Parts: sequence; structure tokens; C-alpha cells
Amino acid sequence: MTASRLNFQLEATASGSRARATRFRTLHNEVLTPVFMPVGTHATVKAQLTQSLEDAGSQILLANTYHLLLRPGARVFEQMGGIHRFMSWPKSVLTDSGGFQIFSLPHARFMSEEGAVFQSYLDGSTILLSPEVSISTQRSIGSDIMMVLDQCIPSTAGESEARAAMEITHRWAARSLVARGDSAQSLFGIVQGALFENLRRESAEALSAMPFDGFAIGGLAVGEGKSAREDTCAFTADLLPRNLPRYLMGVGTPLDILEAVHRGVDMFDCIIPTQVAQRGGAFTSRGFLQLRRGVYKASDEPLDADCACPTCARYNRAYLHHLTKSKETLGWQLLGQHNIYFYHTLMREIRGSILNDTFLELYHAKRLFLQEDDLDNPVSKQKVKRKKSPPLELGNYAVHIAIEGFASIRHVSSGEIMHSRNHPMDEARQLYTEQANLSERVRVSAGEGENAPLVVWDVGLGAGANAMAAIGCYEAEALRGPVRPMRIISFENDLDSLELAFRHSDKFDYLRHSGPAWILRQGHWQSREHPGLSWELVRGDFLETMETASAAPQVVFYDMFSSKTCGDQWTRDAFARLHAACKGGAAELFTYTCSTAARVAMLAAGFVVARGRPTGEKQETTIAFTSEAWRSPGCAGHEVLGAEWLAKWRRSAAQFPTWVDAAERRAFESLISGHPQFSGRS
Repeated sequence: MTASRLNFQLEATASGSRARATRFRTLHNEVLTPVFMPVGTHATVKAQLTQSLEDAGSQILLANTYHLLLRPGARVFEQMGGIHRFMSWPKSVLTDSGGFQIFSLPHARFMSEEGAVFQSYLDGSTILLSPEVSISTQRSIGSDIMMVLDQCIPSTAGESEARAAMEITHRWAARSLVARGDSAQSLFGIVQGALFENLRRESAEALSAMPFDGFAIGGLAVGEGKSAREDTCAFTADLLPRNLPRYLMGVGTPLDILEAVHRGVDMFDCIIPTQVAQRGGAFTSRGFLQLRRGVYKASDEPLDADCACPTCARYNRAYLHHLTKSKETLGWQLLGQHNIYFYHTLMREIRGSILNDTFLELYHAKRLFLQEDDLDNPVSKQKVKRKKSPPLELGNYAVHIAIEGFASIRHVSSGEIMHSRNHPMDEARQLYTEQANLSERVRVSAGEGENAPLVVWDVGLGAGANAMAAIGCYEAEALRGPVRPMRIISFENDLDSLELAFRHSDKFDYLRHSGPAWILRQGHWQSREHPGLSWELVRGDFLETMETASAAPQVVFYDMFSSKTCGDQWTRDAFARLHAACKGGAAELFTYTCSTAARVAMLAAGFVVARGRPTGEKQETTIAFTSEAWRSPGCAGHEVLGAEWLAKWRRSAAQFPTWVDAAERRAFESLISGHPQFSGRS
């Protein structure tokens, strides 16, 4: 491992605690820890002058790559000579990579191995934020400490989702190191793993083997409780190298920071000091004050008699109450200035107690008031009227929360759950868009000039996961190069499942996109960013409406409820009509089932049938081809059912589906046995 660019020094560790006092040097100044970093997302800490921040004792400011990439853009920073000159700030800057904003902002996004594809909240344009783009932007910004791009998920996610996010974060971390090149800027890795100790250990070990200059504890303060956060923080901090800085991202209140210092963390950031100031809140030595309260209307007391900040030295509570009630910006500025002073004063006191080995005394003393409201004017707690959430049921559908933590839709009368074992988007990508090789299908090689649209039939729209996976795949591919047009045609007779999921887009975040709203209200969506991408709805029973579709399919996502619920959709007649709707063209069908009845129905209808990849508890799924598709080179990579499967079918007790009459069983057996894929005919 190469030496850290920060010349890190561990000065002291408190007795009876993991609390540490350290120092390191960035490109602009020496930093003494524990340190709090005010958040200047858009290259400004809200309502604060950089001179005020410097006077308060700020050593590092945090800025956000996601927002600065959109505005003013990397080129402006290059022209201005970096963010320090741009915002007139002489000390250090740490830039977050943008991973949390991609997770939290309600704009369309699609995660892939390449990076995060999202829609700009400024102009709606589609942007790919990859590890390379993130680091390139941070290099242009000129921050002292850069962060790797990570995939942030709720801390309460299931283990499989947490593992997948952790592993892609590790791969992105390695790419970020390569992208940094010979830059003198420092780079921190981010440990992920949600609340699973085995994943946190694995993540810390993997990242510690890479030459980072420090490590962040990510994936906390995004859904877990206080005790779970503190336990995970302590466990993770113990796994990190002692000779490098430890940074807990996005935390928190003064009490949160005190607890995290006790558990071995050095660096913190949070928007709380200025956010609560905007709402009239102030942290003081007598507890938390809400200046909107009438008790301060005529109070001539300073905000905090024990504070030496400019706000407390000059202004009384009555004036600050007046500014807050009048919604004057000056009130936000003065309270924010005080809160930042309060945070920095607390950090200096903590550091001094560690160096003097009196931290535990200070820790117990501070805990008594940091969690309290105004000790001199106690607050009477009032019952809060909670805003009602949308109902979790609509028609014959209900929101279902899997034990792994993700949401899906349950069909109430049948009990069937859409995507019961896998996250809806994970299954949609693995089973449908990836198996269909959609990325390759929409790609146009240099000089080809392909204009014919790819037509995808989404049979059984449900809660929209398959269609949104296809849209996300197209938007990601469009960022890489030329693409052909793509039309998605969804078939659905009951939109309540999509409507219910859309109302709960906090749980179904893939629906935070303009497409579903247009489909629900207008039945058609046309991408403004990608003119070749469209999505339309055919409303009604599939067997009755498929002939009305405006184009024959090349790809079919067949995602109906099972034969127990939708028996007529899984018969020979249904697949024969679907085969005819392909109009003799090359078409491939993908479905989640591997049932013998469904496969023989497809064979009897004229499809060639192959094994599909496993998903959830199913060891395999099913792919079907028209004869034209079977003869194409793309079919060669799939395992077509052969003689072994045919022999097993003949021995099966479920050899004949219920829709095959006893009188026609002999003829049906001959039909299946004589199918071209078993006889070797093409």
C-alpha cells in the first residue's frame, strides 16, 4: 500500500473510549480532528459568508459533485482555477461523489455496472455519472479530498441487495483509483454493507487492500434506528486502519457526533446546522431552542450566554424570534452562524478532552443536555397530527413488503405476489432485459444507420418493473452511442397495480420517472430526451387485444399471473395466437415460469423452447423462439430443450395439461414428439 497523501498522525486515544485526536495535512491546510465539515452543496454553505465560516473555525467544507456537475459544470471550475478561487475559500474542500443524491433525489435514475443514469433536474437531460466521470469532475473542481462513487441503498435493505450494492461499490472504487491517476488530491473509499456485520467486514477488508488516503463509513442515517446506527458505526470503525482518517458520512446532530467520536470516528458532515436555522432552531449550552416559540417574543437575553459567536454577542432572543417569525433571511443567517460556531466549539472541546485524557467525563456531561430542549423554558409536547399516507390497497391489489425489505404488489384474491423473492427491478433486468440482450439490440454500430424500431411487447404490465427496466436500459445505452428506435407496447386489463405502486413511489423508486405518469393518465409516453423511445398501453384482456397492437413484436416479456389465476393465458390457443401475432418474424419470448404445462403449450403453438436463467427460488425459467428467430445466430447461446427433457416429459404425471382432452392425448403426444427441435429439423 502506498503512503497516504495526507501525512496522517494519530496523536491520542482516550482512556475507556475509542475517541481519537488526529491531524493531517491537505493541499491547503492542516486539519485537526475530530472535525465537523459544514455542507456547501452548491459551493456555498447556505446563508453563510466564507469569511464567517473561517472566523467560526471551519477547516473543511463539503461540496457535492452531482450538483456541481450540473451547474456550473466542470469547465467553469477549470477556467476559474478550481473551487477555492471560485468561492473565495482558502482552506480545504471535500467533494462527495454524488452517490447519495442519485439515491435520494426523485428523478429518473437507472443503475448499471457502468454507473448511474439520471435525469437532470435543471433541463431533463439524461446524464451518466460513472466512477470515471465523478473523479474527472472532482479533479476539475479541485477539491482536497475526493470520494469514490458508491451505490447507496437503504440501510434496512436485505442482505442480497446490500451485497450487490457493496460489490459494485468495490468495483467502482477500483475504477475511481485508476481514474485519479497522478493527481495530488486525496481519495477516500466508502465502506458499505447496510447493517450486516459480515458484509461490513468484507467491505472494510476489500477497501483496506486498496491505496486510499482515508475511509468513509457509508450507508448509515438512511433508515436505521439510533442504536443500530451506533452499533454499526462502532463495529465498522474498528475494522478500519488506525493510521488513516475515518469519516462518518451525513451524521448528524451534536449528540450523534459525540456518540460517533466515542466509537472512533474522526470526520463528520451534515446539513443540520443551517437546515434547523432556516426553521428557527438553535443549539445552545442550555439545550435546543426553537425561536418561533412565543416565550422569546420579548426576551432580552442573548441566544446563548456561554457562546462568543457574533450572533450571541450582538443580538437578543426577541430580535431573533422576530426575524424567524417574519421569515427574514437574516434570521436564517444569524442562527446558522451561531449553530456552526456551536458545532466547532464542541469539536474543539472534544479534541481537548481527548488530548487531556478527560474525554469520558466530557462525554457523560455533554450527553445530559445535547439531547434536551430549552432547559430554562421547557417545551410542552403536543400531539402531532400525522399526515395520512396513501392507502396500501387499491382494488384487488395491496403493497407487500418482503422479508428482504423491498416492496412489491400482491394480488389479494389469489395471494400471488409480483416478484416475491427478488427486488422487482433486479428480476426485471436479470430475467427480461439482460436475457433479451436489449443493450445489444438497441445499439447501432458505426456506419450501420439502423432506423427500424425494436418492438417490445410487455405482456402483463403489472407494477411496471419490466417496462421501466427496458426504458432504463435504453437510456443508459443512448449515453454510450447511437441507438435505434424502440417501442414498448404494454398490455394490461387492470391498472390498479401500477396506480397503487405509483402512489407509493417512495417504496417503488423505479417509478420516479415521467413515463408511468403519462401511461396512467394518457396511455402513451414519448421520451423528450430520446425521440426514438416510446411507450404505449393497450388496455384490456390480452387475448382480445393483441391483434389491435400497432406493431408485431421482436421481443416479448410474458409476465402474466400464473395459470392458477390466469389459466386461459397459458394455453396452446393463447400461445398460438401470440405466435401468429409475430407475423412470421423473428421474435423471442421470455417468461418467469418453467412449468411443463406452459412449455408444452408453447411447443404445441409452434415455438422453439429453451431453458432460461434461474431467478429467485426457480432453478430455471423459459425462453421461446419463433422459427425465424431459432435460425438466427443469437439463438445459439441458449440451451434448447432436447431429448432428455422430452423423455422426462413422457414419464411425467403432468404430461398433459388440463386443456388437452383425453381423446386428443395421442395426437398431442405425437405433435410434441415430432416438434422440429426434437427431430433435428429446422
